[in-house]
Amino acid sequence: MPGLLKFAVAVSASSGGHGFVQLKRLVYAMVTIRLARTGAKKRPFYHIVVTDSRNPRDGRFIERLGFFNPIAAGKEEPLRVDVERARHWLDKGARPSERAAQLLRKAEKQGAAEAAE
Repeated sequence: MPGLLKFAVAVSASSGGHGFVQLKRLVYAMVTIRLARTGAKKRPFYHIVVTDSRNPRDGRFIERLGFFNPIAAGKEEPLRVDVERARHWLDKGARPSERAAQLLRKAEKQGAAEAAE
């Protein structure tokens, strides 16, 4: 199934009063590429992360792909993305949020422009 990763989870179960037995259960999780907000108040900074869709916005993540600085000024870099790793996760079925998809397209264009120079 695209977009789903399979995890083996150990679950404790009672074995009729003789202690606990470890059982393994498969859990499927939808993987998304989205922005996690960091930075100070009134100074947003976002990390582009791969995460389980059930995790909170700024919570646990599987991999950090890059960053986005919406208020970059001067020579500060506004966007950096590891496009190769992003493509890897997209091929595995990860679904990007709307904003993450826009930023990934922009990063691909930047990479193509730099390669052409």
